[in-house]
Amino acid sequence: MRRLPVYLLIDVSGSMLGEPIEAVKNGVQILHSALRRDPYALESAYISVITFSTEVRQVVPLTEVASFQPPDISASGGTALGAALKKVAECANVEVQKSTMEEKGDWKPLVFILTDGIPTDDVDKGLEVFRTCKWGAVVACAAGNAADDQELQKITDSVVHLDVADASSIGAYFKWVSASISTSSKRVDGGEEVNGLDELPPPPPEITLVKP
Repeated sequence: MRRLPVYLLIDVSGSMLGEPIEAVKNGVQILHSALRRDPYALESAYISVITFSTEVRQVVPLTEVASFQPPDISASGGTALGAALKKVAECANVEVQKSTMEEKGDWKPLVFILTDGIPTDDVDKGLEVFRTCKWGAVVACAAGNAADDQELQKITDSVVHLDVADASSIGAYFKWVSASISTSSKRVDGGEEVNGLDELPPPPPEITLVKP
């Protein structure tokens, strides 16, 4: 079976302390509940969670939806986005099954990045490693006014913005991510690769598309 790998990169720096991090934890729960009700996602979607602050950790390895358990996360430290990009590439190289002469490997992974601040490390260095992998859709979300849209546009053309990093906006973001995973799971079931934002559902009013 060809899997649809999905990597969630979540900022857990000190600026996320309080309502934002609680909203993220609730959002991951909402995402998981929605995907468990989707037969296409249950069949093909595999989810991983990578958190980044001063340190980067893969808190959930690539796991099928039925077995996925939302992690208990907390906020502190800086915003090592560059290291997170390197980490997800390293994880994908190990976890995503590549095609061989005998059979096709997994579908190209989807990546959803959420951050509320400016990176505190060298994004370009991490980006070099990130670009060595073949990804499907890569979506970066700037949550709140402190996040830098232009910095995220170095990573992907698919950048979205939340005006505020509150429970309502972050909840809307995760509902949209879950809908995007559901849509992508249905597409790959029909044999169609997912390659960009235009193949995902339109975002809700809380989410603004950032033009390149």
